[in-house]
Amino acid sequence: MGLLLLLAALDGLATAAQVFMVAVGLTLVFGVLKILNVAHGSLFAIGAYLASTLVGLLGVPWLSLLALVAAALAVGVVLGPLIERGLLARIYDKEHVLQLLVTFALFMILEDVQKLVWGVQPLFEDAPVRFLGRIEVGGIFYTSYQLLLLPGVALASLLALVWFLRRTLLGRTIVAVTHDREVAEAIGIDSRRVYLLTFTIGAALAAMGGALAAPTTSLVPGIGVQMIVLSFAVIATAGLGRIEGAAVTALLIGLGRSFAVYFAPELEVVIPYLLMVAVLLVRPAGLFGSTEVRRV
Repeated sequence: MGLLLLLAALDGLATAAQVFMVAVGLTLVFGVLKILNVAHGSLFAIGAYLASTLVGLLGVPWLSLLALVAAALAVGVVLGPLIERGLLARIYDKEHVLQLLVTFALFMILEDVQKLVWGVQPLFEDAPVRFLGRIEVGGIFYTSYQLLLLPGVALASLLALVWFLRRTLLGRTIVAVTHDREVAEAIGIDSRRVYLLTFTIGAALAAMGGALAAPTTSLVPGIGVQMIVLSFAVIATAGLGRIEGAAVTALLIGLGRSFAVYFAPELEVVIPYLLMVAVLLVRPAGLFGSTEVRRV
């Protein structure tokens, strides 16, 4: 029983790290742009597919880790500005329902693009996992990639993002636009530039989540759907726009799903949503959310 508990905890930690990378990008985009981007799941999937492709092309184990970072940056830098300037900039002032429909349409288009480029056959490249080897924890041999690298990257991303937003001028500019765009523009802040930068960062984080997940699972069409639904559960439970809250909630949901796999497999799929419903019934704004006063 003790070994099963330990194994479930380790699996949950690795899962939470992957989910957090996607959810934090989604909550950052919503906090600034006020758009729930359904296509965020496609950025995760494209990051995963591109990472696997680069790892396979390089064929050098130690370079495979750099390939993961390169794939995430490529998706963020290329697709991020393209989507934000070419599409989202046109719907910022539209109804939320229209925004959801537009991003959902983009999600469907990108799903078909994935199938066109990579096909429908499973794709799997585990060179980064094999390169880092395994480590013994409490009598269990576990991959160093999942035990150390995934949580380490997630934690570093959280700390870097918090530091950036709170300690740098550009980060404080983003926070200012988040709180009140009209006032920020009145004092000379270019909100268009802030939106572009924010969405690019969010896209890169989603792609990084996909790149990190790629060596641990077979990539098949539809992986973006699973991740975006799970990410929505994380940010709804934490509270929209709450970065630190997303980390805590991702950990709770990751551990919940993992323990369900080992001790109640029939509940594994619904555990994240049971947690979300339980929290929202008590705190409608989320665990770390607060009620906002809206101007009319």
